[in-house]
Amino acid sequence: MFSRFELLVGEQALAKLQNMHVIIFGVGGVGGYVVEALVRSGIGSITIVDNDVISLSNLNRQIIATRETIGRKKVDVMKEHILSIRPDCDVHALETFYLPENADDIDLTQYDYVVDAVDTITSKIELAVRCEQFQVPLISSMGTGNKMNPAMLEVSDIYETSVCPLAKVMRRELRKRHVQHLKVIYSKEIPLKPASLPEETNKRSIPGSTAFVPPSAGLLMASEIVKDLLNQ
Repeated sequence: MFSRFELLVGEQALAKLQNMHVIIFGVGGVGGYVVEALVRSGIGSITIVDNDVISLSNLNRQIIATRETIGRKKVDVMKEHILSIRPDCDVHALETFYLPENADDIDLTQYDYVVDAVDTITSKIELAVRCEQFQVPLISSMGTGNKMNPAMLEVSDIYETSVCPLAKVMRRELRKRHVQHLKVIYSKEIPLKPASLPEETNKRSIPGSTAFVPPSAGLLMASEIVKDLLNQ
């Protein structure tokens, strides 16, 4: 199945990827497409971490969201999806919400690469601090909500970002914790103001989302991961 990819990277590179283990935190609009691309690029072992279930509002952007999967655990559906593509893939599904309080439950040093595709700032900070401490490669997704133009996505160090409100918070908090570097995917597009909020949100601030910006961010992250792993 990898014959077309092998034409580009070569047999040795493909064999290298098949010996790699990547952990992905969050398998929603961004993380789901990271997983999709890594599986189709030959990564041998995949660990997915998420405690959410698929909802109706996920249908517009999440690769595992269908009418048949609504209400099911995301990690269960994603594991089935991975194995439907590659039955030989070594898949580990962790149904948990990663926070500083339970961060010790996952040993990040056993992975070749860590992917942050979660929405919670405390979780993102914890991953950044620990990965720098343990010298484990990490890539982190910044905000993709309220964005319409995937062409505005960029790869950068967190301290070279601009415009993105989430990146601004991360820069401030990571400086406090003396984190020197963090590779991120972020957008220079000025966030749009949602035209309306569904009644059931009870005035909570829920970002708008498209079928193209989160997936594009996920695919861009996957390309960076593959490139970095091959350059190690």
